[in-house]
Amino acid sequence: MELAVKLEAFEGPLDLLLHLIDKNKVDIYDIPIAMITDQYLEYVRGIPQEDLDTMSEFLVMAATLLDIKARMLLPKEEEETEEEEDPRAELRDRLLQYKMYKYMSYVLKDRQFDGGRRLFRGKKLPREVVAYEEPVDLEELTKDLTMERLHEIFQSVMQRQTDKIDPIRSRFGKIEKEEISLEDRVKELDHYITEHTSFGFRSLFTQKSTKTEIIVTFLAVLELIRGGRITVQQDQLFDDILIESKVSV
Repeated sequence: MELAVKLEAFEGPLDLLLHLIDKNKVDIYDIPIAMITDQYLEYVRGIPQEDLDTMSEFLVMAATLLDIKARMLLPKEEEETEEEEDPRAELRDRLLQYKMYKYMSYVLKDRQFDGGRRLFRGKKLPREVVAYEEPVDLEELTKDLTMERLHEIFQSVMQRQTDKIDPIRSRFGKIEKEEISLEDRVKELDHYITEHTSFGFRSLFTQKSTKTEIIVTFLAVLELIRGGRITVQQDQLFDDILIESKVSV
């Protein structure tokens, strides 16, 4: 006949360790690691082998306990000082933190239970009260108004509308489609330099040239310089830029 063993359910390895500490009435700051480890391993042996997820969590803590137990059993070297770090310190801190969160969960659970037993009566007012509107006496509201006062109110309203206008964005122009692409402008200039060996940068524009055309043309000139098709020279600041073609005609 098989022996049926009933195991207590714990939420995790730390929950089991807290149970063993409370059961043995030991100080959490001075855990008898050898005794607690033996009791912990005894519980782990009773966990069903099929539950691998639960088993793995408890086995990791078992390995930690065995490591701490081994370090505490090793003899100390003579040069080691008495202020050597306690191998149980990290485990103790984890247990204290877990204990704090566990007790906080109990408090929240009690509050949830108490809240579930409270009933609140919804707000219900008679329709007459909800629909009631205080009468407005127009004569009383306008008795102190004069034409001068109305003008001040009008100016105040207009000023608020003016203040809403963004002083920066309101000056932005319309976004227009690019008149000419950089690739097309490079092709135009490449054809132009085959017929003109030397010319000024300003000669590439008409009086009606837009800012976009100027920028695209300038970028096209840079592309031709990079490709070794032209050279540029400027004698003095703000003088026209002299462009010379390196294309053999």
